Amino acid sequence: MQAVYRKRPTGSVTLLTMDWKIFGTAFLTLFLAELGDKTQLAVMTMSANTESKISVFLGAAFALIVVTALGVLGGGILNQWVPTEWLQRIVAVAFIVIGALMLLGKL
Repeated sequence: MQAVYRKRPTGSVTLLTMDWKIFGTAFLTLFLAELGDKTQLAVMTMSANTESKISVFLGAAFALIVVTALGVLGGGILNQWVPTEWLQRIVAVAFIVIGALMLLGKL
């Protein structure tokens, strides 16, 4: 873990830490999950229909940043009331339900 110190305008110092193992796990998990996903296919379609590839890239990148930020914030808030193992179970069931609905053509 690498420590980073940030000085606030009030003069106090805040310690920020970077856990590279968690960073790598998050990156690899999201990278593999998004390959061939609807998001990537939508971006490919948009890129094919425009000359402004940078606009598609920046719009998609910003959308993924916002969605990820919402997930991080939501997970942090939910974790205050729901234990992590139950949160994982709820998410697993949600994925199964969504998959079943997709297989049945309902989604």
